[in-house]
Amino acid sequence: MFDFLDSGQYDLLDAFWLTVQLAVYSAIGSLIWGTVLAGMRVGPVPMMRAFGTAYVNVVRNTPLTLVVIASSLGLSQTLGFTMGADTFADIGFRMAVLALTAYTGTFVCEALRSGINTVPVGQAEAARALGLGFFQVLALIVLPQAFRAVVAPLANVLIALTKNTTVAAAIGVAEASLLMKEMIENEADALFAVFAVFAFGFIVLTLPTGLLLGWVAKRVAVKR
Repeated sequence: MFDFLDSGQYDLLDAFWLTVQLAVYSAIGSLIWGTVLAGMRVGPVPMMRAFGTAYVNVVRNTPLTLVVIASSLGLSQTLGFTMGADTFADIGFRMAVLALTAYTGTFVCEALRSGINTVPVGQAEAARALGLGFFQVLALIVLPQAFRAVVAPLANVLIALTKNTTVAAAIGVAEASLLMKEMIENEADALFAVFAVFAFGFIVLTLPTGLLLGWVAKRVAVKR
């Protein structure tokens, strides 16, 4: 049933390695962009709050496939924005990372904003009374506690991000789901085996992440 794995025709390791790279780079970008959006949404500048709110509500409710295709067709092919890449494969990869970051950052923002709401208002007021500005209060007082409070929700977002990398196949990124599509077309007599292999692969990628971040959440939880 699993003879296709020994044929050497399919490079599973490379496909899953590309999936890992997509997930890692997108996760880093999402955490940074989501933190910026959260800062905008709780900031004192009305225009920044309005932008953050509008961006989150629009992008979060837009299908990810549409975001990925728009980044490829709109930014890359129409506007010529390649993010410094030269080859089609590199351009597709970077566009996929950009799209996943833009999309997942909205969920990071909302998770982090819920964590910010758990920080007692008195702490921020005390910090301002000491002369700290908004960004100092946010960076030194609020965000460290907010991140500790939302490790578990962020774990769910990152697990969902890992699974969402499969959408990158829509713009030709040769990650795991694109290889699975090829194998389904070529190995019609072993469909169950193909599905089992890729299901196991994604379990290997996501389960340790959930277990590790679940343990971290318990270790760093804010005691109130």
